[in-house]
Amino acid sequence: MNDALVIAGKSYQSRLLVGTGKYKDMEETRLAIEASGAEIITVAIRRSNIGQNPDEPNLLDILPPEKYTILPNTAGCYTAKDAVRTCLLARELLDGHDLVKLEVLGDEKTLFPDVSATYEAAEELLKEDFKIMVYTNDDPIAAKRFEDMGCVAVMPLAAPIGSGLGIRNPLNILTIVENANVPILVDAGVGTASDAAQALEIGCDGVLMNTAIAAAQDPVKMAEAMNLGIKAGRAAFLAGRMPKQRFANASSPNTGHFWV
Repeated sequence: MNDALVIAGKSYQSRLLVGTGKYKDMEETRLAIEASGAEIITVAIRRSNIGQNPDEPNLLDILPPEKYTILPNTAGCYTAKDAVRTCLLARELLDGHDLVKLEVLGDEKTLFPDVSATYEAAEELLKEDFKIMVYTNDDPIAAKRFEDMGCVAVMPLAAPIGSGLGIRNPLNILTIVENANVPILVDAGVGTASDAAQALEIGCDGVLMNTAIAAAQDPVKMAEAMNLGIKAGRAAFLAGRMPKQRFANASSPNTGHFWV
């Protein structure tokens, strides 16, 4: 069965998106990302070298754009102006690439998004014909507004960036999913494979993560686990779980067709 994730008109078989930060070296980065099965790799332009620093190792040498969709992100930006400038730099470095992950942060302690500044940046980038995957709060109203503006995917947080707390507000995420006509991908706060599975079971189209893999004791093994968790969660969603009920229901019914 073809169950592709479609973002900005392009199909992907993997619903796991991964970042490239916090690994001990380039080789561990490469191995973990290969083990994850991810096809979309997000890169913090302000923190990673993809060609802007010719004397430093280039991330694209181990993650070539011919193999992966590189998703530049604006991590570390605290103003709309800085986020727009970062996306323009990414477009120049990647030969006109227009798919970006937009995030404008509110403060250094929580790393929660500054939603009003993110609206401002999104408006400017849409005028520049960028295709925007946007990081936001788990707020159904904000998520719908970003969709209505023209963002190609909305990425509500599960919990604070790098916290590993898992999905703190699953009912809000469910509301966002139910009201969406674009892909919804949980972004930030995932800690382990069961968190990833839960996001897909709710109905999210995918999950983006970095720290959950990179900060594990064995990042490559955790990347494999996340790959499996995503697949299990999606299969469970498509299968349709049994309804919850208060009391027991015998596994071997007394009515209906059964062997004797």
